[in-house]
Amino acid sequence: MAVTWLVVGLGNPGPRYEATRHNIGQLVVDELASRRGETFREHKGGARVVETWLRPGADKLVLAKPNTFMNVSGTPVAALARFYSVAPEHVVVVHDELDIPFDTVKLKTGGGHGGHNGVRDVARALTTPEFPRVRVGIGRPPGRQDPADWVLSPFGTDERANLPLLVADAADAVELLVDEGLLAAQQKHHAPR
Repeated sequence: MAVTWLVVGLGNPGPRYEATRHNIGQLVVDELASRRGETFREHKGGARVVETWLRPGADKLVLAKPNTFMNVSGTPVAALARFYSVAPEHVVVVHDELDIPFDTVKLKTGGGHGGHNGVRDVARALTTPEFPRVRVGIGRPPGRQDPADWVLSPFGTDERANLPLLVADAADAVELLVDEGLLAAQQKHHAPR
């Protein structure tokens, strides 16, 4: 029986943040929508959404980009989960990850938030940390640069050259997670290249 998956790309709203490291989760859900020829529309749950399918006859996907700032992402995520009757184990949160090198995708379910305020707020709003996460590596800032400044800055020239591949890899990871489960997605994306 087909189920509904809510796939949320975390980020900050507005053109100022579109091309920043903190918004890579939203770039991934943009890629998922683009692959299906869909465009986002406003939803009363406080986000822009696309309702689509993994493929015809397969699980339903609700792709979402909250209209709130990263640190208060939980309220719209929980509202959408209620609206679409999606249990936390089917809420996939796609987000940037400082502790993973750039050009790397890792997946997990549950655990701590690792200092990521968006993930922390989603766990608070869903009243559980037990939801799948697609963690897209942005790496640590060079030298003594403040991590807060790093995540809110645009990708560097070399990163921009590789960004389409990273976004595509993360979108592939979401699709594999939904289609074949966490373990299959981890085995593919955690393997050394």
